Amino acid sequence: MAAGFVLSRRAVDDLDAIWNYIAADNPDAANRVESAIFACFGSLVRHPLIGSKRSEMTSLPVRFWPVAEFPNFIVVYRPETKPLEVVAVLHGKRDIGRLLEKRETG
Repeated sequence: MAAGFVLSRRAVDDLDAIWNYIAADNPDAANRVESAIFACFGSLVRHPLIGSKRSEMTSLPVRFWPVAEFPNFIVVYRPETKPLEVVAVLHGKRDIGRLLEKRETG
C-alpha cells in the first residue's frame, strides 16, 4: 500500500461523522479538516513513535497524536503494525477512554 496506513472500519466511520458534522455548516471547512487529518496520517507513517501512550485511558497497544492544524482532533493508532493502523479519529473533548473501551468490547 503506497499510503503506508490503513483505516479501521471505526476510523472510517469517525472520518465520515467528522466530515458530515462540519459540512452541515461549511463543506470547505470539512474538506480542510479532512485533508489535515490525512496529512497527519502521513506524518505518523514516517514517525510512528511520536505519539503518546495513554495507559490511563486504555490498555490497547495504541498511541495518540493531535492533528497539527486542528489539535482538537486526536488520531489513535497502532504504531507497530505494517501498514500503520489508524484505530480512531476522535474529538479531544470526548471521553476517548470510554469510547475506546466500548470499541474494544463490542
